[in-house]
Amino acid sequence: MYFDISTLDVPRSYKLLTATVVPRPIAWVVSADALGRLNAAPFSFFNCFGGHPPVVCVGVGNRGGGPKDTLANIQARREFVVNLVPEALAAAMNDTATDFPQGHDELQITGLATAPSRRVSVPRIADSPVALECTLKQVIAIDRNANIVIAEVVAVHVADEAVMDAERCHIDTARLQLIGRMQSPGGYTRTRDSFSMRQLDFDEWQATRGPTR
Repeated sequence: MYFDISTLDVPRSYKLLTATVVPRPIAWVVSADALGRLNAAPFSFFNCFGGHPPVVCVGVGNRGGGPKDTLANIQARREFVVNLVPEALAAAMNDTATDFPQGHDELQITGLATAPSRRVSVPRIADSPVALECTLKQVIAIDRNANIVIAEVVAVHVADEAVMDAERCHIDTARLQLIGRMQSPGGYTRTRDSFSMRQLDFDEWQATRGPTR
């Protein structure tokens, strides 16, 4: 089936992409305004785009013709924390997606504890098994409805029980029990069901898969 995006309105275009580009990791962003008031909100238009320096991008929409609290806070302080979402905190994450009026502290409302960050002034969610401390590099306005936040990760927190070898940065990803976003509305997936494939170098590929010489 062929879909011409130019013929679709915003809701249908959104549904088409979110139902097919899956699973998507969830950036549970904690930010703070210039007065230090905290905000927490999840975003699934998110991923990492560089290993060293580590770079992440988060897609943040506008609201009512202006930036959402998350974007306004990031632009004000130029720092934030991306917390990844374990299944145990799925309900709390979902609650923070509620469109609360400006000035409400979603962390306090949902009873989520925070812990201090090391390199940025914004705290992390204490029970999140992975937290990325981020500093803003650039905000790209796509149009009047969408923005891409580009940030550098300056520190990473990982739950102790998931760290197999700290020196070599070997992490037991399955123990993080993270969830991902699926179709809208309300679709999520667990990451515990996985499989592995070894990547061959060219000589191995040619010997086992290539044309017979």
